[in-house]
Amino acid sequence: GRPGRCEARPTLMVLPPSNEELQQGKATLVCLANKGFPSDWSLAWKVDGISGGSWEESRGPAVMEQDARYSWSSTLRLSADQWTKVGSVTCEATQGSQTLVSETLRRDQCSQD
Repeated sequence: GRPGRCEARPTLMVLPPSNEELQQGKATLVCLANKGFPSDWSLAWKVDGISGGSWEESRGPAVMEQDARYSWSSTLRLSADQWTKVGSVTCEATQGSQTLVSETLRRDQCSQD
């Protein structure tokens, strides 16, 4: 956008699946977007750099914070089997056709074995 437009980029955080969940054969990842403005952002997932795969994504509603910025989250559901084959998962905050922020979680950063 042009300078002077009142927009704020959200900060992103990607939370990995828990070990308990993986033992049940599931892997749920959550992308938290905080303090974005306005609320017309969308969150998109990429798995190993690929978007629009066969996984399930669901986005929660935007929540307005006290400073009139918005926070929201998106959930990515994989099977534990899929997760073990994944190298990285990226959450992107997009507005229109632009990707403004992205956060990547590398699976080898959080393997606890």
